[in-house]
Amino acid sequence: MSKNIVILDGGMGRELARMGAPFRQPEWSALALMEAPRFVRQAHDAFISAGSQVITTNSYAVVPFHVGDEVFAERGAELIALSGKLAREAADAAIVPVKVGGSLPPVLGSYRPDLFEPLKAKALLEVLVAGLTDYVDFWLAETQSSIAEVELVREVVGEDARPLWLSFTLQDTLNPQGQALLRSGESVADAVKAALRLSAKAVLFNCSRPEVMASAVTEARTTAQQQDSDLDIGVYANAFEPSDNKRGANEGLSEMRKDTDPQGYLGFAEEWVAAGATMVGGCCGIGPEHIAALTQALASRD
Repeated sequence: MSKNIVILDGGMGRELARMGAPFRQPEWSALALMEAPRFVRQAHDAFISAGSQVITTNSYAVVPFHVGDEVFAERGAELIALSGKLAREAADAAIVPVKVGGSLPPVLGSYRPDLFEPLKAKALLEVLVAGLTDYVDFWLAETQSSIAEVELVREVVGEDARPLWLSFTLQDTLNPQGQALLRSGESVADAVKAALRLSAKAVLFNCSRPEVMASAVTEARTTAQQQDSDLDIGVYANAFEPSDNKRGANEGLSEMRKDTDPQGYLGFAEEWVAAGATMVGGCCGIGPEHIAALTQALASRD
């Protein structure tokens, strides 16, 4: 297999919990930023040591949905900036080049395109972008459930010259035609066309079942080629048990499936690469040991 794959990092929240960092609902990964930020740096370092060429700021949960309105108003900007600073320091300390992506989450709730309100979401995204801007190499709008969500991200980021990556979360099962759909019900093809219209550098799929990713990659690659684009395509799936994959973000910890150990996850990743993925990493439940397996088998080598 061609060794031409960029290795992303894994899931921050579960790694923080495994390390013994402060971790609970509803704050999730934001709690470590609030109480013990050294764990966040250690997690970044662990992923870099495992081979990650890209790490993501731990800003995903620094939104009122997780930390509450009062904490966000008092400390949101500070915590977002801290997440950027910790990631930047980890990347700069690495002995090989590592890029930092500024995580821009679905600010009103993961997996819930029905909760999206442009005006409210815009105000929160503006705080995230302002807090991260001094630290990141590119913007990563991740776990986006609809095209409307990423259109707003582009509006907020504006003319910033740094690359924009758009990462969508997918429904748990393929449609009768064998196609993956965004959680909004929109097609992958339409999502890719929107990404190109928004001048995105990459389209990714994350926080979804491994089984639906190959179909999404195939459709994304086909659509990009039809548009004469060499768009980068990436995947970072989660390791939730299928029965728990629809669990709401603050409705309890989802069970982890047993077939996504490092070698099992690598098997899925090889399918995504064969379908046309150029970047691979992991989301919830995918740790440094998984990234190490991806690195050994798939990483780009000069």
